[in-house]
Amino acid sequence: MTEKKKPEAKKPAVTQRFSDVAKDLGIEVKALIALVDEFVLARPDFKDYVYTEGKKPAASSNFGKTYREEFLAFAADKLPKKPEPAPEPVVEAPKAPEPVKPPVAPVASVAKASSPLPVSMPPRPMITPTAKPPASPAIPRPTITPTTGKADLPPIVISNAPPPVPSRPANVPPVARPPLAPIVNRPAATGSQAAPGSKGAITVRPPIVVRDFAIALNLKPFQVIGNLMELNKVVSVSSVIEEADARTVAERHGFTLEIRHRGEGAQPVKKIEKPVEDDPALMTGRPPVVCVLGHVDHGKTTLLDFFRKTNVVSGEAGGITQHIGAYSVAYQGEKAEYKGKTVTFLDTPGHAAFAKMRERGASVTDIAVLVVAADDGFMPQTEEALKFAQKHASAIVAAINKVDSKGANIDRVKQQMQQRSITPEDWGGETITSPVSALKGTGMTELLESILLQAEVLDLKANAKCPAQGVVIESQMETGRGPTATVIVQKGTLKPGDSFVCGETWCKVRALVDERGNRMPSATPGAPALILGWDAVPAPGTKFKTVKNDREAREIAEEAALAARKAAEAAQQAPNTGARPGMSDLERLMAALVQDKEKVLRVLLKADVNGTLEALEGCLVEIKSSKVRLEVVGGSVGPVTQGDVAMAEASKALIVAFDTKLETGVQPQLKRTGVRLLTHDIIYELITLVKEAMTELLDPEVRENKLGAAEVRAVFPLGKEHKVAGCMVTEGLIRRAAKARVVRAGKIIHHGPVETLRRFKDDASEVKAGFECGIKLGGYDEYQPGDIIEAIEMLQTRPSL
Repeated sequence: MTEKKKPEAKKPAVTQRFSDVAKDLGIEVKALIALVDEFVLARPDFKDYVYTEGKKPAASSNFGKTYREEFLAFAADKLPKKPEPAPEPVVEAPKAPEPVKPPVAPVASVAKASSPLPVSMPPRPMITPTAKPPASPAIPRPTITPTTGKADLPPIVISNAPPPVPSRPANVPPVARPPLAPIVNRPAATGSQAAPGSKGAITVRPPIVVRDFAIALNLKPFQVIGNLMELNKVVSVSSVIEEADARTVAERHGFTLEIRHRGEGAQPVKKIEKPVEDDPALMTGRPPVVCVLGHVDHGKTTLLDFFRKTNVVSGEAGGITQHIGAYSVAYQGEKAEYKGKTVTFLDTPGHAAFAKMRERGASVTDIAVLVVAADDGFMPQTEEALKFAQKHASAIVAAINKVDSKGANIDRVKQQMQQRSITPEDWGGETITSPVSALKGTGMTELLESILLQAEVLDLKANAKCPAQGVVIESQMETGRGPTATVIVQKGTLKPGDSFVCGETWCKVRALVDERGNRMPSATPGAPALILGWDAVPAPGTKFKTVKNDREAREIAEEAALAARKAAEAAQQAPNTGARPGMSDLERLMAALVQDKEKVLRVLLKADVNGTLEALEGCLVEIKSSKVRLEVVGGSVGPVTQGDVAMAEASKALIVAFDTKLETGVQPQLKRTGVRLLTHDIIYELITLVKEAMTELLDPEVRENKLGAAEVRAVFPLGKEHKVAGCMVTEGLIRRAAKARVVRAGKIIHHGPVETLRRFKDDASEVKAGFECGIKLGGYDEYQPGDIIEAIEMLQTRPSL
């Protein structure tokens, strides 16, 4: 008989299933998967290893050895430490009346481990698993000492042998770590008491903004965004989130959330009072606010460069202004009546993309300087700027620039002015006209004197002793400074420490900075200033007014933000299906089906300042296409962050960034997630890139290109079954392997590739017009003299929008 082979010992598995790893860690599989999700958030570099093909692991999934060691180290910090089993003393029956004094540590551990017993009951003796229970010795009942009131316990004998490690009974389930999945509908802790086992209670006030909420949780904003994405919420750092979602995220991280609403009986928020007429006795002169308007590249920034003795235009991308800037210029001429006077200039972009910025600049100005190039005359943006100036400004001064250039024609410009109802003074009108050369400085002093003269005529005054009011010209998010905004003070005096409300935002002024970066002690009427201390980036064009303190400013801004949010939610209640009012049910259904089939390009916008963000979105909306729909999923100012990439990935959008930088860690995240980034510092170049991305979504258009034609002159046999057409190439060329068709009497009778092409007895790759050749098409032998064989090729072209 053959001896049976002993079974070989199982080799340790290279990989483990999730269920086995959970068993080793003493937790449930659900808790393990939740812990792995938390590990991926902390170590995104392992995401591709954990989520194979984008799918989350299950109990039967294999635990990858690539990240096993890293995960176990992470889990060791997260999971509660298992307490080491305390040595259990062995209690034996008393053999002698004299008790043996036990060591301090074991007795303490026994007292700590055992539950409190009634005084009338003796402690139950501990029995080791291997020893047999004693034969019921007579255990003396404890006696109560009258003086101390304590029980006189029976003697305890400690065995010198170390007790065995107790094994876990089979019927006792392992202690599992609570799952990390979001807990919905858990009631919040009331008052200031935190729920048992939580890290504490945090208090927030609606509206709850992601950035502020992350600070309250002591987390990075992208971590909160990741948690919300798991709840199918696509947000950015500046988004307002629902209270239920905020409570869920807070509970996931071990906090109880307290949302403090304004009570029904609370004092209502004080509304910003309507402006009242100022006391004429308090009115004093102020500098004029002058907006420089005109067509792109007509010299607006060069004109301001001369006044400011700087060279801004050389540093602007593409040589064009793409922001609105405010500058204070002092008169340095010879006229004594203007000594010490200043003018506040606003430099606006001239490109067509920045129409809203030009109108915003014109809306806060007293005098509009219309810059017209002497060689070009009135151009499209000049016409538009004139309309803004006539609508908003009190007076217009025309600066005819580039008078020293070739082709300059000042009289033609004046004639164009007269045709537009702004007749020059020297032609009998009221419009001051100054011929200048901003590049060489010719006539620039006279232009500034003309502006100050016009300001005297307007008699510009303001009350500098009332609460400060003004308007935001431009806003942005600056690294190291946070939200900043350039403002024009229209009345009152603004000082550091003042608090004011600006639409849905508020500010406690931390610092006032002029255009040269110097700190300002105060900003008086007509003065521009860069303000630091905002709670968020304000919207350009929004007016502000100071209030008593920052608490009042915060409350008014929160009420305004809450009202705006409710209005936006109401506007978004109806789904966007392309339906129009008055459409029938069938028409609505067809519109919805068409929208489902159309191509959609989703974009997330980033820009350096709010004005350019506004201009960029306006340009994208103007892109008209019946084939691709452009959808803006969000936009914000500042550098591209990891939260932006996470949002773009969740919404399947590409990031369109204008003149802004990338935060550290964004570039590798872009490669890992596959999110596409389009960036440029010239707006019209960026618009071109977006249009190209839209066309890439469309299927290429295929068109037929005729290579040439050959006439069949004779037919020759090729072997026993096939035939060859002897041809003369009459036009173009015939190429081997090209697609071909046979035309007989004007009708196409066959399609097939050029299988064989020969010149005499030699194979040829192509034969040009005027040469004879032999042609055999694949799968065809029915040639006749007079047939035309046309060679064609199919070309793919990029479709148009």
